[in-house]
Amino acid sequence: MIAEIIVDLANSQVDRPFDYKVPKEMETIIETGSRVIVPFGSQKRLGYVIGLKEMSNYSNLKPIASLIDETPVLTPELLELGHWLARETLCFQVTAYQAMLPAALKADYKKWLHPRNMQELETEYPDLLALFEGGSRVEWSVLQRNHPDLLPQVTQAIRKRVLEIKSAVEDRAKVITQKAVRSAIPKPELAKHLEHTGRAPKQQAVIRYFMELSDGEERWLHEVMDALQVGRAVIRALVEKGILLEYEKEVYRDPYEGQAGATSPLPLTEEQARAIAPILEDIDAKRHRVHLCHGVTGSGKTEIYLQAIEKVIKKGMEAIVLVPEISLTPQMVKRFKNRFGSQVAVLHSGLSQGEKYDEWRKIHRGEVSVAVGARSAVFAPFTRLGLIIIDEEHESSYKQEEAPRYHARDVAIFRGRYHQAPIILGSATPSLESYARARKGVYVLATLKERVNKQGLPEAEIVDMREELRNGNRSMFSVSLLEKLRERLKNGEQSVLFLNRRGYSTFVLCRDCGYALTCPHCDITLTYHRKTHQMKCHYCGYIEAVPANCPKCQSPYIRFFGAGTQKVEEALTKLLPEAKVIRMDVDTTQRKGAHEKMLKAFGDGKADILLGTQMIAKGLDFPKVTLVGVLSADTMLRLPDFRAAERTFQLLTQVSGRAGRHDLKGEVVIQTYAPEHYSIQLSAVQDYLAFYDQEMVNRKRRGYPPFYYITLISVTHPSLARAQAVTDQVARYLRKRLSNQAVILGPVAPAIAKIKDRYRSQCMIKYKNEPELATALRNIVEHYQQAYVKEGLTLSVDINPNAIM
Repeated sequence: MIAEIIVDLANSQVDRPFDYKVPKEMETIIETGSRVIVPFGSQKRLGYVIGLKEMSNYSNLKPIASLIDETPVLTPELLELGHWLARETLCFQVTAYQAMLPAALKADYKKWLHPRNMQELETEYPDLLALFEGGSRVEWSVLQRNHPDLLPQVTQAIRKRVLEIKSAVEDRAKVITQKAVRSAIPKPELAKHLEHTGRAPKQQAVIRYFMELSDGEERWLHEVMDALQVGRAVIRALVEKGILLEYEKEVYRDPYEGQAGATSPLPLTEEQARAIAPILEDIDAKRHRVHLCHGVTGSGKTEIYLQAIEKVIKKGMEAIVLVPEISLTPQMVKRFKNRFGSQVAVLHSGLSQGEKYDEWRKIHRGEVSVAVGARSAVFAPFTRLGLIIIDEEHESSYKQEEAPRYHARDVAIFRGRYHQAPIILGSATPSLESYARARKGVYVLATLKERVNKQGLPEAEIVDMREELRNGNRSMFSVSLLEKLRERLKNGEQSVLFLNRRGYSTFVLCRDCGYALTCPHCDITLTYHRKTHQMKCHYCGYIEAVPANCPKCQSPYIRFFGAGTQKVEEALTKLLPEAKVIRMDVDTTQRKGAHEKMLKAFGDGKADILLGTQMIAKGLDFPKVTLVGVLSADTMLRLPDFRAAERTFQLLTQVSGRAGRHDLKGEVVIQTYAPEHYSIQLSAVQDYLAFYDQEMVNRKRRGYPPFYYITLISVTHPSLARAQAVTDQVARYLRKRLSNQAVILGPVAPAIAKIKDRYRSQCMIKYKNEPELATALRNIVEHYQQAYVKEGLTLSVDINPNAIM
């Protein structure tokens, strides 16, 4: 038997299957989709079995060293999906497979230092003997970290073959076990033993305990000991007598343990019933169609998802629910857990590696029917998929920014087609591409115009901050917003304040010479963080102290400009000292569980104002929130990106939707320096259709999606000239290969021209139908990977990018 294996090496020269001989003892257990360890060159590497056959065109095949998985980690569908993903996104096949698996299933490659001859080592390098006191080998990274002074001698000993380096592939997947016990004999025999343990009352108590259970019913050892107040010795004695059986059993790390309640389906409104009807028909008929559920904030889209999932589960099938990472709040998870209990697995970045692995295993083993998670949950290894839901489908986080550069929507549609399952895309502000497809009839459109509670949309007021300045108000809060905040405090209601900037000040400037403090590694200004009194780069993480004088002209007149969440929090404390404020941004939610604790505290009424960045804009539903304030609505509007207006409209509509979701009426105050812009005007009245019509005119005139496809080619290199020269070569090659209808722009430097000491250069292709494009792009990628990998050049191709900055 021969196995075709994709080896775990992201390199164009090995991006193909290699044939390996399957040892006799593995022939009956090896399956496609399993991970194996194989010899590759002088090393051992992890590999994925993508096929099994009887013959090979090659002789002297190496045998597989070992089989890691008894049950394949990749299903036949995921293997096919990986092949499609590699082709569509121009990535390596191994990269596609790795994207589908939790981090715990990726290999750990470790280098170990072994002595070849202990006697020789003792004679020639006595100083190195201490390294091997604890065992027969030492890990190379530990040696480098703890004993750098010994490295010259170690290198010499390796050259003289006194020491040798061996590589080992280690599986990161760690399973947790606990001791469990059960009766080793049937109940009638337990009764007999009860008579013979008259002098051991504690043993009798344990026997009685198991007599009340069914035959073979198990209990955790610690549970039995706690319940009966008996020690370990009592259980051991019964095990030795053959009355009880003690063994290790796998236990899942469950971050949501004990959080599931029980909720029943809610009665649907007429609009909801109309929207769900074609979805339920498709589930019944096992028909693949894409449904766009366009509903205003608070219109009950989640209830439609829950009832559609219920139908899927009743038919013995499975469902995937994707939500943006920032919307994956405990509130959202609770809704699904409360409705479907232990049938739900949750996958997101807030979980530890072990927790993610355990949640993935529940799916893999068929122990759950629903997977709720962020982007990568679209790869959940279900085999009977009946439905995939993408909530807030317009969110940019559904597009992966590194290889494989996939969009979760495209992967969901591939899987839906494979399983003949419907897809639901839900949003109050769908992406222009999705809405255009729905208008054309490519997707099935369902519209929800009213909130479930019949409560009207919040009233919005646009405040021109230029007028505030003219009237002498230099505060970051308009008179109107401050008044409304005071009113909420008086009435015992809550407010949400949104600012899309963390930190204290957005930049620091010298008032004498105009020098702004910038990151030495990136083409971006540093942000001042007051709590740590540091300047930070939000791109590469560079940190420096705040200078007392200007680094350029030595002037002491350094001023902080702009306002981040830290500064707003400080200002609120001065203006409204009685208000309790919770600040939520990347800085305050770094610790595990911090996000959840803050939202719970706010939900429990322990704070009056929730101040935050994008993470508070979506998925939150608090009954007492009646005011939403947007402090700087045009932050995103000024970005050099064709989606800037769309993103601004979406974000403002979403954040406005947090107000007045229950019985109390909601209000929104939008502060801006561009009150006349259509995206701000229309978000205030939540008029998506008017925005869609206006934005589509602009996109058509400028030749952007959905009227054209775009592909972005980015080149980075430590030398600016080199990056530009390669981009210029790429653009010239494309002009020769593609038709005259394709528009090739560039080379140009993007808005942020340098990140982490690497200069960036881009060219963009706009096109409608280019049959030669895929081949041309593949040629470019292969040429530059082989020719320039050694000189530190990187070239990436992003098909249908989400951002062009």
